[in-house]
Amino acid sequence: MAGPRDDERLKALEARIAAAKKAQEPKPHMEEHYSQAHLAWRMVIELVAGLGIGFGIGFGLDAVFGTRPWLMMVFTILGFIAGVKTMIRSAEEVQRKQIEAADSAARDEKG
Repeated sequence: MAGPRDDERLKALEARIAAAKKAQEPKPHMEEHYSQAHLAWRMVIELVAGLGIGFGIGFGLDAVFGTRPWLMMVFTILGFIAGVKTMIRSAEEVQRKQIEAADSAARDEKG
């Protein structure tokens, strides 16, 4: 049967195992690097999508109305503006998440 001394030794062993597992966890720097790359690709895709959609709408309307290339140019510029606005919104979202994470980390350190 396990006595109180064995229970203490078992708890100490579990604590050492938990500390060793925590030491082997991947570095947060690598996760941050991948999330930054993901964000960069997301922004590039948003910009290209805005340009492509604007070009497509303008090209289609030019074909219908016979106003080549005016509507294509106008809608391509509008697509670019929409893509940039979407990129700015994404950057603000990421910034807001980082501020919230920093605030919660500061609260955890205090409390």
